Amino acid sequence: MNEETKKVQCPFCGGGCFEKRQIEYLYSYEDKYLLVPNTPVDICMECGMIYYDAAVLEEIERRFFAIHQNDEEPDRYVQLPIAAYA
Repeated sequence: MNEETKKVQCPFCGGGCFEKRQIEYLYSYEDKYLLVPNTPVDICMECGMIYYDAAVLEEIERRFFAIHQNDEEPDRYVQLPIAAYA
C-alpha cells in the first residue's frame, strides 16, 4: 500500500475522507507574522479539521525566522488592519 492509497482516519472525528487543498496560513510568534499563501494541507471532509505535514510547518518556521532576522527577503509585504474587540 503506497502513501496515496493508505487508509487514514481523522483523529478528531474518525472520518476517513480527506481532500488535498492549498490555503493561506498565518504564522505568528512574539507579535510578528508571516502570511503563507498556497500552503498544502489535508482537510477532513467530514468535520473540516485541517492537517499540516510536519515538513511544511518546519519550512514555514524556517522562512519566518530567516525573514525576521533579515537573512531572506519576503516575496512582498501587505498591510494588516487591527481592530480591538469591544
